[in-house]
Amino acid sequence: MKITILAVGRLKEGPERTLVARYLERSRDLGKGLGVTGFEVVELPESRASRSADRKLEEARNLTSRIEGGMMVALDETGLSPKSDAFARLNEGWRDSGTRNLFYVIGGADGLEASIVKSAQMTLAFGAMTLPHQIARIVLSEQLYRAMTLLAGHPYHRA
Repeated sequence: MKITILAVGRLKEGPERTLVARYLERSRDLGKGLGVTGFEVVELPESRASRSADRKLEEARNLTSRIEGGMMVALDETGLSPKSDAFARLNEGWRDSGTRNLFYVIGGADGLEASIVKSAQMTLAFGAMTLPHQIARIVLSEQLYRAMTLLAGHPYHRA
C-alpha cells in the first residue's frame, strides 16, 4: 500500500518541512517490512479566488483529480478522533483489505469543500480545534510514523 498526503498549500523550508520529512523517512524505513511501499507528500497550490466557497471548490477539483484509484481519508475537525493504536489498526486493515493507494487529504486555509468530506471513506480529526494545515501535516506525519512503529512492534509508542 502506498500512502500519500495530499495537501493544499506549500510548506516553506524550515522546521515544519524538516519534521514532516523526518517522520515520513522513518515511516518509509519501517513500512517496507510491513507492506507499505511508500510515503509521499503532494503539495497542491492554494486557490487565489476571492471568495472562500470558490477557493474551496477550486481546491476540491484539484484534489479530486489526484485521488483516482485510491481510498481517501479527509482531515476535518468534524471527523473521528481515534487513539493512536486504533489509527494504526485502521491503516493495517486498509492494507490487509487490498487498498493499493491511500490518500490523506489536508485542505487549505479555508478547509475542505463539503463534497470532499462527503466522498471520503473516512473523516479524521486531530481534536475539535482547528489547526493550520502546516501543523496538521506534522501531526499526521508523526501519527503515520507512530502507526508504523505500533504495527512493527517498535517501542516508540507508550500507551
